[in-house]
Amino acid sequence: MNLPNKITVSRILLIPLFVIIMIVPFNWGDITFLGAEMPVSHFVGGLLFIIASTTDWIDGYYARKLNQVTNLGKFLDPLADKLLVSAALIVLVELGFAASWIVIIIISREFAVTGLRLVLAGEGEVVAANNLGKIKTWTQIIAISALLLHNTIFAAINFPFATVALWVAMIMTIWSGCDYFFKNKQALLNSK
Repeated sequence: MNLPNKITVSRILLIPLFVIIMIVPFNWGDITFLGAEMPVSHFVGGLLFIIASTTDWIDGYYARKLNQVTNLGKFLDPLADKLLVSAALIVLVELGFAASWIVIIIISREFAVTGLRLVLAGEGEVVAANNLGKIKTWTQIIAISALLLHNTIFAAINFPFATVALWVAMIMTIWSGCDYFFKNKQALLNSK
């Protein structure tokens, strides 16, 4: 397994640690950070999510720089993104920070696109993430990070950035999902 794929796998392995830190009621006290008050566990979990999320950029950078783009990487990278984002969104619903219907829409799109990729992979086609999909992923990461960190920075000016960011992420999720299906419509129709 090459370095970029190892980095991708590390993102997957960080998910259980993130979930445990966010869900288990550790009594580590509270912290005030850039205008937002939150439990220390949420701060640590938020930072862990951000670190795991940045590996998405790092693995892609090294895959291109080292000329190690592989079909395994094209499959694992979006899967790792979907697992991390889905876990974080479920945690946010559990904590009461995100509306379940928005999370259902986002996770449903992720399953639908993964299903599309699997059907096309069965036909010998590997669908790599496109720019719209990458923008969607980053809007999700920004929204989730803002929610996990209790609207840090914007809490001081009483602006609901985290909520607005979640809506933007949902819109980008729907848009990129439609884009994937329309761009691959013919391949799907031709599949056996």
